Amino acid sequence: MKHKIKLILGSLRQYKRYAIITPIFMVFEALLESALPFVMSIFLDLAIKVNSFEDITTFYDHARIPFMVSLLVLIITMVVMAMLSLLSGILGGRYGAKASVGLATNLRSDIYKKIQSFSFANIDKFSTSSLVTRLTTDVSSVQMAFQMMIRIVVRAPLMMIFSAVMAFVAGGQVAWLFIGLIPILGIGLFFIVKFAMRIFTRVFKRYDALNQSVQENVTGIRVVKAYVREDFEKEKFNTASTNMSKDFIKAEKIVALNTPLMNTTIHISNIAVVSIAAYIIGKYSTTMVNEEGNIVVINNVLSIGQMSALLTYGIQILMNIMMISMIMVMLTMSLEAIRRIGEVLEEEPTIENPEFPLFEVIDGSVDFSGVNFRYKEDAEKDTLSNIDIHIKSGQFVGILGSTGSGKTSIINLISRLYDVSEGEVLVGGVNVKEYDLKTLRDNVSVVLQKNVLFSGTIADNLRWGDLNATEEEMRRALDIAQASEFVNQLKDGLNTHIEQGGANVSGGQKQRLCIARAILKHPKILILDDSTSAVDTKTDRLIRKGLKEDIPDVTKIVIAQRISSIEDADQIIVVDDGKINAIGTHEELLKNNAIYQEVYYTQNRVGGEQ
Repeated sequence: MKHKIKLILGSLRQYKRYAIITPIFMVFEALLESALPFVMSIFLDLAIKVNSFEDITTFYDHARIPFMVSLLVLIITMVVMAMLSLLSGILGGRYGAKASVGLATNLRSDIYKKIQSFSFANIDKFSTSSLVTRLTTDVSSVQMAFQMMIRIVVRAPLMMIFSAVMAFVAGGQVAWLFIGLIPILGIGLFFIVKFAMRIFTRVFKRYDALNQSVQENVTGIRVVKAYVREDFEKEKFNTASTNMSKDFIKAEKIVALNTPLMNTTIHISNIAVVSIAAYIIGKYSTTMVNEEGNIVVINNVLSIGQMSALLTYGIQILMNIMMISMIMVMLTMSLEAIRRIGEVLEEEPTIENPEFPLFEVIDGSVDFSGVNFRYKEDAEKDTLSNIDIHIKSGQFVGILGSTGSGKTSIINLISRLYDVSEGEVLVGGVNVKEYDLKTLRDNVSVVLQKNVLFSGTIADNLRWGDLNATEEEMRRALDIAQASEFVNQLKDGLNTHIEQGGANVSGGQKQRLCIARAILKHPKILILDDSTSAVDTKTDRLIRKGLKEDIPDVTKIVIAQRISSIEDADQIIVVDDGKINAIGTHEELLKNNAIYQEVYYTQNRVGGEQ
């Protein structure tokens, strides 16, 4: 936990000076607020003494002048102390807010950058909803906890200590009353915090379930409506929300006991102070008759001002104990957020640049030599076993296999989205681990199974391939991907707005735009992972023709479910259960390979391609 806290505090950076200044102002505020009741008690006793003079009509009575001057000095002193206390509180709040908001800003940025550095293996450890919670709710909890740490955590204990010391200065032995009440209140608050924290810790885990429910519903809203599952989704959300609210209510009910416990303790202390003060005054005060025949009470043990100061200090001590207990609740709640954020920041990318990377890929040749691969080190079985593939630069290669056979796992290793467990993958005759990651991935362009377009124009999305692409270059890429026809029919053409996820274009259109985007990277290797499944066979054939004729030097690796998409490939790789079952041309496999034969005849005889 210490390491996680250190990592999080490392995000302060330029806001560190505010985090240092804030506690200084809090110390000043605590000192001034603790001293103010003591000065007030002196003022009160002096005011009573001034009013005890027989002649109170003449302000310039020589006997009263020194006392009036002293009262004036005390008034000015209290006003100055109050103003300085207010100023210290304002500046402490101002700089505390800057420090905490600055920490949250940098922390969100650091988490986001860390996520961007993750490999697929790293990302697999965290769910999307969990990462969203850590970036939002958890960071907000840390922000609030940090502000409390540099302000209230400094101020409350100091106020309690200073008030206790001043209580002894002002009231002597009577102050022991408050020291006696502290353990009683502390024990009560301890149990409140203990039981509340069990529930608060559980609540944070429910945030992920709630976020996941919302995310799934929003992302799959079309499927929800298509299957008329709105009521089911509402019920699922209500269940997650209700469970979380129930826990919050339970915890808040327990925490709410703080106030009555505190009020009861304060009332008891006030009654005790007044009772003890009355007893002391009654026992140790003496009476006498002055020259005018009036009875005068002489009390040298406990004055009215001292009793007033004691009452004030008692409230301050007890209120700050309650404040400390509330701080403990909030800080304990934030520990779970700190742990979750720390997990992300501590996660080391499994794939990093080599110490002396290569920045040039010579050609698009690809070689797998004795490759074994598993997604997790402790997996019982390898996802890929004994993979040996040799692809020459510029070749068109097809990969065929059943769902889950390992096709996508193979192509993920080429662009080093994952690292092999054993063996090596070569691109351009060089192990992919020796390349600069950006250089490698710029030269290995992948159109993934799940096509993703981002909100913005078509041109904005295409320029993900090349930020400086001209309109002519974009038009050429669209021509190769057979996307020009539908783009030209759009009113705004390349400036047509694409909604988040490409929701306003069809599946086939989305695939063609993604292929065009990949072509714009000018790669040496182009990988299409079942990326023409949503287009018709004619368009599929035209895309393959365009790839062959317009970018002949680029190595093209196509994963397909339809044999017609790869039957003209230079070589076809048949994958089965994570192993290479066969490699050959369409004619060779159709003659010699049982798996290929079964797929071919199924597609051409039983509802396959016609």
